[in-house]
Amino acid sequence: MKKIIVATDFSATAANAAKYAAQMALAVDAELHLLHIYELPVVYMELPISMTDAELTANARKAMNELKNSLFALTNNKVHIKSEIVMGTFFTELNTICNKIHPFAVIMGSQGKTAAERLFFGTHAVYAMKHLPWSLIAVPPEAKFSAIKTIGLACDFENVSETIPVDEIRSMVTDFDATLHILNIGKQDGFDSAIVRQSRILREKLSSSKPVYHFLADKNIDEGILNFAEKNKIDLLVIIPKSHSLIDKLMHKSHTRQMVLHSSYVPVMALHPEYHA
Repeated sequence: MKKIIVATDFSATAANAAKYAAQMALAVDAELHLLHIYELPVVYMELPISMTDAELTANARKAMNELKNSLFALTNNKVHIKSEIVMGTFFTELNTICNKIHPFAVIMGSQGKTAAERLFFGTHAVYAMKHLPWSLIAVPPEAKFSAIKTIGLACDFENVSETIPVDEIRSMVTDFDATLHILNIGKQDGFDSAIVRQSRILREKLSSSKPVYHFLADKNIDEGILNFAEKNKIDLLVIIPKSHSLIDKLMHKSHTRQMVLHSSYVPVMALHPEYHA
């Protein structure tokens, strides 16, 4: 059975991401693995408060039970839910658990509204999306899962054979019975034979998914993607983090970051070339 990991700190933003994950689990017949990782010192309600390990664990267990019960109610007990609470470094523990259970996806909130939430999601989500070799979906605070019928793949048509995990993309399109849109995010300064060649390679590799291709003309790459996602009602935007990728633009602490991951309501998935099945 597919497994979806939900990283949570029990904030409102995290709870929304957990609801999104639970409804996705229903759609793809997956089980949920709720994960809370706490580090010392822990930040609560805007200020650092010194708490013992026993107190932190007790509080986390209570919050975890409440979250599980709310998700059972949301899914009418149709989703199997496991939970785990660990202390350690966020990325290290998350990666360790991913390597153990091989998730279909990791889901967490993209950013929070309070200072504490922004610290958790703003720091951990950005780092995990850049470095975690498992598919990770960052869910904006107001995003709701209904169905993933349109998937947008941002692609610069550079070394597609080495950088695009086509098998995973095909599988995702099949799992959700979705339409795939390929968004070319390169510069449009005229005919480029390399882009034509790379697009042909990708077209051949993804032919079974029958993707629709779009060449964005907007000089501002991130705004062009946002405008396209909003206009075409993209349900999930997939990016491929590379050494010079869009992820810095999409996740940077800027006006663009606010638009893409908050105002647009579009969840963003980081899918690495070395993605594990």
